Amino acid sequence: MELLEGRTLGNGVRVGIVVSRFNDLVTDRLLAGAVDALRRAGVDDEDLTVVSVPGAVEIPVAAARLAKNGAVDAIVTLGAVIRGATDHYDYVCSMVASGVERIALDHDLPVAFGVLTTETTEQALERAGGKAGNKGADAAHAALEMVHLLHQIPGGEA
Repeated sequence: MELLEGRTLGNGVRVGIVVSRFNDLVTDRLLAGAVDALRRAGVDDEDLTVVSVPGAVEIPVAAARLAKNGAVDAIVTLGAVIRGATDHYDYVCSMVASGVERIALDHDLPVAFGVLTTETTEQALERAGGKAGNKGADAAHAALEMVHLLHQIPGGEA
């Protein structure tokens, strides 16, 4: 049996981070966690590109452009969608998740989903460096692991 696993080593890996400014109390913390995790893993600052977008719905188009131009080996998407009193939450979550998935599959590229979808601001803050950890850092680790894993699987350039 052959077991293929990725590693969270960042030396020589080019990473793009697309982060939403909406709910920046949360997303700033997610970004800080992701950047710290990538630096600790060995990603050099010159191999790190951060793209700031207005809101979560804009994440997929910016991520798609990064994927299309081949400037990165992986993308980390960060945002915070917090439920309100309308159906808007459901539409935004669906659009962002579908868009991010499509980019990963269309470009055969690791695209880590670090977009929080929570009921309250408190829940989001718990996941952005609070007692539930930092999902930005988790997404960064997942992106690095997938870069190394895809290099081991025949059939593509990842």
